[in-house]
This record gives sequence, C-alpha cells and structure tokens, in this order.
Amino acid sequence: MPVTVLLVDDEPLVRAGLRAVLEAQPDIEVVGEAADGAAVIPLVRQLRPDVVAMDVRMPLMDGIEATHAVLRSVADPPRIVVVTTFENDEYVYDALRAGAAGFLLKRARPAEIVHAVRLVAAGESLLFPASVRRMAADYGDRGGNAAARDTLERARLTEREAEVLRLMTRGLSNAEIARRLVVGTETVKSHVSAVLAKLGARDRTQAVILAYESGFVAPG
Repeated sequence: MPVTVLLVDDEPLVRAGLRAVLEAQPDIEVVGEAADGAAVIPLVRQLRPDVVAMDVRMPLMDGIEATHAVLRSVADPPRIVVVTTFENDEYVYDALRAGAAGFLLKRARPAEIVHAVRLVAAGESLLFPASVRRMAADYGDRGGNAAARDTLERARLTEREAEVLRLMTRGLSNAEIARRLVVGTETVKSHVSAVLAKLGARDRTQAVILAYESGFVAPG
C-alpha cells in the first residue's frame, strides 16, 4: 500500500511542487489538497491520509490550530509534518508543541521531502536537533513550564530512561543510541517506548519538547 499524503498550503505553486515531487515516487500517493487549515478535518476524515504536509502560516486557520484540531478530534489521526519557509520560527515551535511530528523547509531538496514523508509515515519523528534546540532557546519556557516539570517528575524515569531521553534530544536514532550505550537496538526501542509512555508523549518530538520545557535539558 502506498503512503497517502494530504497537502495543505495556501500557495498553489507550493502544492503543485510538492505533488510533483511526491507523486514521482511509486510508493507515495497524494490523495488531496487544501488551501487552508480550516478544510483539513473534513478532508482527513474523508481521505484518511497517512501524512499531512501542513503549511504553518495560512489566512483562516494556521497550521498550529489545524494540528491541534486534527489530533484532538480525529480518531487515529494522521502524522503531521509542518512545511515552513523559515527554520527558526515561533509558529513552527508551537506546531511541534501541538503535536506535529516534525518540520520541513519549503526549500528542501526533493530527496529530503520524500525521505521526510516516508520517515513520519513509518512512525518516526523528523527532528533537526540544532534547529529545535535554537527554537527552544528562543521561544520555549527555559524550564519554566510548571506542567512540563510536573509531568517529568511524575514520570519517574529510570536512570537509563533519562539517559535515553537526553540522547533523543540530540537527535540520535535508536541504532545510534544503541551504539552509544553498547546495548541492542531492541533494548533501546523498549526504553524509548517506556519514556514516551511515562511522559504521555505521542512521539519523540513531543518528548524532546517536554525535555526542554521542563528544564530536564538546557536548550542553549
């Protein structure tokens, strides 16, 4: 089965460009388009895409509100990738907070766009550690988010789980974490799953944002 994608952007040329790149792949199918976040929920319910490529700035409903709405109101929601012009953007950080699996620059090369869609469709997060760290430093609460601190304290992560979370904030994959800790990949997958479950995080992106917001790691 191909990976199905819904494109959401108020610029027709951007949608056309993304469609051309994605539909050139035999394993990806663009099933629909929308020009504003306000149209996303009915299209998601109708088309059931695996991935939504969501512009962050749109006139009626922006990508942040649309991401919130989809994840809050749609059963078994799709994975959302924010598509943005600017890398260090408060809107992007807020979309990651809202539950987006990652972000992608509009100037990304075709191969990067295709890789991003396949990655998030497979359940991974599209993290750029340096960029997320900068955004956390510029727009995050720098450890001042009481709710995030409470969540982390209640999670009672083991020493090894805390170590895995720190490595996650650096963007390391399961295989890279396994090599760093000299353990098996399946062991790391178990630790990552435990971290996400204890933090109540949908994916790695949410866990990393919480790590910064709680002050567990410093963004600087």
